Amino acid sequence: MSGTVGVVGAGTMGLGIAQCLAEGGYDVVVVDPTLGSATGVAAAVDRLRTGLRQARLLAPHRVGEPVARVTERISWADRTAGLDRAGYVIECAPERIPLKERIFGELDAVCPPSTVLASVTSAIPIDRLAASTRRPDRVVGTHFMNPAPLRDSVEVVRAPRTSADALQRTLDLLAAIGKTGIVVADGPGFVINRVLMLTVNEAAEVVGQGTADAATVDRVFQECLGHATGPLRTADLIGLDTVVDTLLVLLECTGDPRFRPGRTLRELVDAGRYGRKSGSGFHQYPRPVATAAT
Repeated sequence: MSGTVGVVGAGTMGLGIAQCLAEGGYDVVVVDPTLGSATGVAAAVDRLRTGLRQARLLAPHRVGEPVARVTERISWADRTAGLDRAGYVIECAPERIPLKERIFGELDAVCPPSTVLASVTSAIPIDRLAASTRRPDRVVGTHFMNPAPLRDSVEVVRAPRTSADALQRTLDLLAAIGKTGIVVADGPGFVINRVLMLTVNEAAEVVGQGTADAATVDRVFQECLGHATGPLRTADLIGLDTVVDTLLVLLECTGDPRFRPGRTLRELVDAGRYGRKSGSGFHQYPRPVATAAT
């Protein structure tokens, strides 16, 4: 696929995806309101370089070009107008339905008619976002997992109006950056978060009711079911504030009361205990590590 790839959002997920694209040889434009100043850009570049170094430390077999060469492929903008030449755009904004709908409307107005618009939404139905555009056939879901540079597969969501061409371009782009797309149909939460968020919500209530502490809950999942980290460490990595936001989207889109965030989750978020990015959540961490939505 030729042309620049745009990434909307300079959180950890957005920067992680930009890193994957740049390492794959693509020119990338990252758009975020925080990038309207030299200070904002410098902070984003610093976080990007840190992410590159951490990924190479954790996965040394993936080491490729020097960090400086990768970062040179990324440019920065504070408005979506900077994506007027992008051939593909991946939206990574916070999980707020009105915000994402507004962004998709802006992208539709700015980007060439052939541009594919993808969303990394955790739970919002892709067809709902597509309705904010005049090109619903070119809107698709690309649900990257966190941390994006270290995950080999992506949940790709094909909405009812997503064209075969847009889907294929998405799969080709993912393959070009070393990832496999797993295609699912559209629906609130798709596959992963439709199941995972219920699990996290219930696991949190198990802790709140005193059946087991967080470490024991995760240990049961790890040792009895072979789960890599357990549901509560996974939630800490995602960010408990993002988990609550995702549950609220699922509640709104399905009407199913099972998705109402439980008391334990809400109390942790209200206390500013978001997980790894704040230094504590269900577990304690030696230092804050920035994370973002799944």
